[in-house]
Amino acid sequence: MLIKLQSHLKSHFPFLDKSKLLIAISGGLDSVVLTHLCHKLELDFALAHCNFNLRGTESDADEQFVIQLANDLNIEVFIESFKTEAYAKQQKLSTQMAARELRYHWFYELVEQLGFDYILTAHHTDDNLETFLINLSRGTGLEGLSGIPEINENVVRPLLPFSREDIQQYAKVNKLKWREDSSNISTKYLRNKLRLEVIPKLKEVNPQLLKNFNKTIEHIQDSKDIIDDRIDAISNQVIKDVNTNCISFNISEIKKLSNTRAYVYELLKDFGFTEWNDVNNLLVAQSGKQVFSKTHRLLKDRDCLLLSVIDSNVILNITEKQNIFCYEGNSEAVKNLIIIAETDKHIQTPLGTLFFDEADAILGKRIEVIFVDKALLKFPLTVRQWQEGDYFYPFGMQGKKKLSKFFKDEKLSLLDKENIWVLCSDNEVVWIINRRADDRFKVTESTKRILKIELQ
Repeated sequence: MLIKLQSHLKSHFPFLDKSKLLIAISGGLDSVVLTHLCHKLELDFALAHCNFNLRGTESDADEQFVIQLANDLNIEVFIESFKTEAYAKQQKLSTQMAARELRYHWFYELVEQLGFDYILTAHHTDDNLETFLINLSRGTGLEGLSGIPEINENVVRPLLPFSREDIQQYAKVNKLKWREDSSNISTKYLRNKLRLEVIPKLKEVNPQLLKNFNKTIEHIQDSKDIIDDRIDAISNQVIKDVNTNCISFNISEIKKLSNTRAYVYELLKDFGFTEWNDVNNLLVAQSGKQVFSKTHRLLKDRDCLLLSVIDSNVILNITEKQNIFCYEGNSEAVKNLIIIAETDKHIQTPLGTLFFDEADAILGKRIEVIFVDKALLKFPLTVRQWQEGDYFYPFGMQGKKKLSKFFKDEKLSLLDKENIWVLCSDNEVVWIINRRADDRFKVTESTKRILKIELQ
């Protein structure tokens, strides 16, 4: 196995030989064998062990075993202890998912802080088959059937071509010791049930199961590559615009595709959506209809689908120079009111930082800068989201206009409107920030103090 692994690394992962590696080790058979193999190959690595505190003294014994193994091999080891059950309850996750989140979050911290290049895990062919069957039983797309990737960003799985039997045989020949996890014999977990009851039966029926499975995974991955190439090709056709707020998809272009349902899934599968019937129905829905995932929102706006990140940080932090008052009432438009004192030189807003500075003259024309007559302002100023009924006097024009009419004339999308904030003096609009100033506060020949307001 050592020679086969050396050949596999040379052909697939030659960069590991010159990299600083972090091996995720539980103390179980697979990760212990991976550790010994990497040690024999003289790779530059350290160990990282998570104590999830789920099995009492058994978890502590695993930790001590890993520490002793590191000492025996003269390898640096990092240990972290987690309150996994408390975290799972707090985040409303299963214990297994909570442990996974905690584990990888800590691994990435070690990588960033200590300069590791790659994280190695000991997943093998049997693990890959188990994952395939789990995804198959739950209903999945091609992504879920393409198996565990050998490399995913900076996580590398060098043992994927090897079976559990290969690993057991290597450990037996080399007289290695490892820890047995008592939870692995419990069939209350789907993965264990497949491992202990289903897969052994499949191997009885077909002794070439793992070999044929690896061939199937290769075929699926080849097909996936073709699909990915096709999606890349049509993205330029269906994506109308990309900006800091959203991605805009052209509905009419999507409808020209041969199988809109399949294309919509491939275009949006990475954004956490699960209600795919609702997603597809947006293509024919009225403007304003929307579908949410945990992280993103998909909004129908006229002839477009607008994809945006859900902002979970709506309420801004209160600082010494900034007060935010939350209003209760019927209007959802005004959630935060930012107060600006006359002495403030800069203030943070959801759109960026507003800078206030007196100027000698008006210089240049830019949408992110306005010049106003300071004497016409009533402090404190406020910044808030616009709301129905707001109006202003557009700079350079006579008469007033409702903001809603201004937005319609400017052909703003529903998503654009949600990101509109206004600077106000005594609740009169001074500036639709980054879009249009109000004529009532403009600088004239009689102006004595010019205030420059700039958004950065």
